[in-house]
Amino acid sequence: MSREEVYVDFMFKLALKLRSAAILFSKHIIAELMLSSEQSPPPDRMIAVMAIVEDEQGNALILNVYNHEEQALIETLQGVRTIIVKEPYLRLLSDGEFGLRVDHLSDIIYLPKCDPRVPPAWKPEVFNKLTSLEWKEIGNDLFNLGRCYNAIECYTQGLSVLPTEDQSRALKLNLALASLKTQQYELAIQHLDSLPREVMNTEKALFRKSQALYGLQRYKECCEVLKQLLREYPACLPARNEFIRAIKRLAEQRHARYSFKKLYQEAERLFPPNLDHATYMGPVAIRPAGSRRRGLFTTAAVRAGDLLFCEKAFVHSYMDADNPEHFHQMILVVNSATDLISMGARAKLLPLVAQKLHRNPSQASTFTNLYHGNYNPVNVTEVDGRPVVDTFLAERIIAMNVFGSPSPSRKWHLNLMSRTGRLQNAQNDVFHSCGIWPTASYINHSRDSNAYRAFIGDMMIARATKDLPANTEITFCYRSVSDEDYDENKNIFETWGFECNCVVCNDMQTTDKRVLARRNALWAVVKRLLKSNRGLNTTRIETTLETIAGTYSRPATEVPQLKVADGQLILATIYKHRSEPVKVIDFALRTLESLGYLFEGGSDLARSGKSLTIQRWGSMDDSLVTCWVFLAEAYRDVAQGLVASATRYAKISYQICIGEGETFEETYLREWLV
Repeated sequence: MSREEVYVDFMFKLALKLRSAAILFSKHIIAELMLSSEQSPPPDRMIAVMAIVEDEQGNALILNVYNHEEQALIETLQGVRTIIVKEPYLRLLSDGEFGLRVDHLSDIIYLPKCDPRVPPAWKPEVFNKLTSLEWKEIGNDLFNLGRCYNAIECYTQGLSVLPTEDQSRALKLNLALASLKTQQYELAIQHLDSLPREVMNTEKALFRKSQALYGLQRYKECCEVLKQLLREYPACLPARNEFIRAIKRLAEQRHARYSFKKLYQEAERLFPPNLDHATYMGPVAIRPAGSRRRGLFTTAAVRAGDLLFCEKAFVHSYMDADNPEHFHQMILVVNSATDLISMGARAKLLPLVAQKLHRNPSQASTFTNLYHGNYNPVNVTEVDGRPVVDTFLAERIIAMNVFGSPSPSRKWHLNLMSRTGRLQNAQNDVFHSCGIWPTASYINHSRDSNAYRAFIGDMMIARATKDLPANTEITFCYRSVSDEDYDENKNIFETWGFECNCVVCNDMQTTDKRVLARRNALWAVVKRLLKSNRGLNTTRIETTLETIAGTYSRPATEVPQLKVADGQLILATIYKHRSEPVKVIDFALRTLESLGYLFEGGSDLARSGKSLTIQRWGSMDDSLVTCWVFLAEAYRDVAQGLVASATRYAKISYQICIGEGETFEETYLREWLV
């Protein structure tokens, strides 16, 4: 018996040795536990499957299996199974007894009944007498019942009992099909590539290989295989349809040819909204970023609104915040090492990652190369012909690279803009869906960022918020942070292992605390005035905002004056409702100036209605779409020649914040400008 493979009976004896009292369950108690579990599921589900296992002497123990695919466990745990657990981990359960815990998918092996490692007493005699053909027929029956994992076991066993050449080909073709159904695309390709050339070039084999390549997002290779298939079998309609689909993915991958309206339709139709679309990488590249290790940089000059990338999530976990049923099915993960608890969609990410790495290990480096702090991962990738999945590494990477995602961003944007005030109201928003987007994970933080992210389903769309030259590091604002307390913000970013040195944080750090306290006190006055029941004193609000602006020692082109901009946009909104277009123009432009925007010829030309051209883009957030729409509407009343310019900038801002510009007219122009 090897060190890596330890039979379950050894673990039971180890548990008994560690405990002075015997760990034994009577058959009556086991039956009660199973019945109770089936009839009364807890409202909050732990992300583990619990089972009773016993050794050849009848000693029983609780087995906790984490991170495995639910359907695979349903099939593999049906009936009596024999398992091998590597490096067994015994943990103390809540009832004071020991249980066996398996975290890593590669640490448990489910043995077929005819495996030579199964003890003779547990091996049914009938399985030793089945022929290759009989194994194939049993596998086909199981496949037709939807039990693809069981079918794979049967087909594999059929290959081990001296099949004929024809039987071997049929079994491998069936293995490829069952592997496709279980998303084991690399395994499907391995089975197909092991076929003789004349069989590999058959319609069935070529079609299945194209599907496996498509599943691995290797669209160019997929198209090549489908071209070959259609040359040999031009009447194959499914291949023709798949070729059209693969060509579309290739166009997305190479040229960003997306129909975003169709993405919305697809996201609305699917649950979860995991879209059938390719990742596009624009003029960006991963490079060293000094003290911040690695970052994402532009490889060519880009303009504000240009698409940097449109990335499909490596894994995506979705929860519909408007559906109460989803909260009733909420799952819970407790990290006993860190005492941290994850719930809902976030808790589902770890098993999704582990399963994906286990099914298709060639994709592992995309994930495992991401930042994981000081954790030292295992230095092997395969043991006993099976991929090694380090669940603890995956957990660390998820913690440091996960993105919350409203789906879609357009819906969140419209909900946000319907509230009173500005983006400050969004700081406490919780995005119940989340995912891992590897390229986006290389982007470092800045409160005055130069890129903005948006989501449709599991697709992240990133656009430049400013004109950027080549070789510029791209930055995101990781999360909305306060510009009131530097120490508070510093604690937030300790999770990612860095101290933020963006212009906003530097300003807070270098500004005298008494000045910051005065700034905050003045902002409190503004908020109190806005809530006054005696009517709005806009004159006092204006003068207070001017005083707040005076607490900044550097111009807004260097440090965006966030609080000032908040108040000025609120004033623009107030004047809009009062039908004072000149005031709307004045305070909308002040909002933009407070965020670092500069206009050709100065803002006076824009105020007078003579010219409106951005010379320098400033900070971006969703509220600026409304700001530009306010300007366009006000210009319609006093300077119609600038309506088109304001509308164009509104659309660019919408495109940045929502990810696309296709729905701008139906979202805003219908309501504001028609």
